[in-house]
Amino acid sequence: MQVCRARAVLGRSLIHSRPQPALRTQLSRRFVSTETPAPLTPPPRTQSRWRTFLQVIGRVTLITIVGSGGLFYYVAQKDRTPGEQLPHDPTKKTLVVLGSGWGATSLLQKLDTTDYNVVVISPRNYFLFTPLLPSVAVGTLSPHSIIQPTRYITRHKDRTVSVIEAAATDVDPIAQTVTFADESEIQGLISSTTLKYDYLVYAVGAETQTFNIPGVKEHACFMKELEDAEKTHTRFLDCLESAAFPGQSEEEKNRLLHMVVVGGGPTGIELSGEIHDYLEEDLRSWYPELSNNIKISLVEALPSVLPMFSKKLIDYTESTFKEANIDILTKTMVKEIKEKSIVVQGPDGVKREVPCGMVVWAAGNTLRKVTKDLIAKLPEHQTNRRGIAVDDHLRMAGTNGTVFALGDCTATSYAPTAQVAAQQGSYLARVFKQIAKRDALVYELQALENAGSLDEEKQKQKADLTKQVEKSDKVKPFKYSHQGSLAYIGSEKAIADLPFSVGNLAVGGVATYLFWRSAYLSRLFSLRNRTLVATDWVKVKLFGRDVSRE
Repeated sequence: MQVCRARAVLGRSLIHSRPQPALRTQLSRRFVSTETPAPLTPPPRTQSRWRTFLQVIGRVTLITIVGSGGLFYYVAQKDRTPGEQLPHDPTKKTLVVLGSGWGATSLLQKLDTTDYNVVVISPRNYFLFTPLLPSVAVGTLSPHSIIQPTRYITRHKDRTVSVIEAAATDVDPIAQTVTFADESEIQGLISSTTLKYDYLVYAVGAETQTFNIPGVKEHACFMKELEDAEKTHTRFLDCLESAAFPGQSEEEKNRLLHMVVVGGGPTGIELSGEIHDYLEEDLRSWYPELSNNIKISLVEALPSVLPMFSKKLIDYTESTFKEANIDILTKTMVKEIKEKSIVVQGPDGVKREVPCGMVVWAAGNTLRKVTKDLIAKLPEHQTNRRGIAVDDHLRMAGTNGTVFALGDCTATSYAPTAQVAAQQGSYLARVFKQIAKRDALVYELQALENAGSLDEEKQKQKADLTKQVEKSDKVKPFKYSHQGSLAYIGSEKAIADLPFSVGNLAVGGVATYLFWRSAYLSRLFSLRNRTLVATDWVKVKLFGRDVSRE
């Protein structure tokens, strides 16, 4: 009872002692402001170094991709949209270029067209990257990946360049005229005409040498032009499909699938290697019943293949071919090519007839008819049967400096290679720049002389112009700089003979194969070609070569 009374008294005292509302508000504010804790903030999170590194790499990669893509798009669009050009100038001299090969294309790239009215005459309106023709022959590369339209080059020059698709039929070095004809299937009302020139660059190249061996033109495939590579590809697939026809005997299969390559130079070696790759990487998958019947033979009249390479690389190539089951027949002459066989004569002097399904002829070059006719017009100065005789400045003998010749159609101490022709074309571009400068000085000098009597200042000016003309007459001779030799030998291996100050570096293998690819990519004349070739290589690596026949 006492406890209950005490609790009741205490409750009443608390009720009577409860503060007023205003006081309660002040107390609550004071309580909040002094007793409520500040909001808690999470501690800073430390980012790992690995995460930071990945973020930096990601940003750099993104910037690189966007920047490279933008630059690629800019260059591609610039190539597609050439600007305005200067029109034909009747006061300028006419420079006619015959051909669109290595020499002519290199000249056009480096030539300053503001100095001349330039006309290009060629039976094909494109430049062909010939070192990659064997890759087209087996479907590794598309035909259009290794050609560059001539107008892609000329439309980006400062002055308009006339490009005429026609074949030169006659050159008159005395009258300084070129006669050319349209040899295409569709022709207009005028199919032949004659053009006068002030300077002529003769770069028509050469054609395949057959040595008058019976049956070569009728039954062999060549490896000189783009259509030759396409024909070889079609013939190869024809042989495969014929061998796969039901009921064929083993003997007939072996004949149809025996591929013979004639010529042990770089073209023959690379084609043999490409055919081997085609067999190992594609045909064994799609023609498993025929893969063991395919045989590749390489025929060479000389004692060894690749005579321009070192002995070490020749031995390496021969051992690689032996591992790939490619037969190399050296010191072997071709006597005749028949529809279904080839007749050869070995070092023992005995003739043998070897059954085969396809023969590819890559055994040398000879002069074109128009070149032989041109040489015959200057019998006193042109006495070399191998080609046009030129001086150290590539001027054709007997033409008073109006005709320049370069490439395979000339007879020089240099090998008839694309590397030589390209350097000759670049050299001639510099020569024509110097000639234009000299012509301008001579014109100015003549104008000064025709002005009549000259005072002391004019006399001094004349003397200065005369010295400049004499200086411009001194043209440096052409000097070839060998950059090395490359060849693909199949099985993703290549060989390279590279010059250095201390001597040549001879290497071969897979690493050299990657160098071979990068070197050829860099030698292509445009971003378009580099992109197409690289894309074709990637497609073949991912999906293989196409075995369909059009």
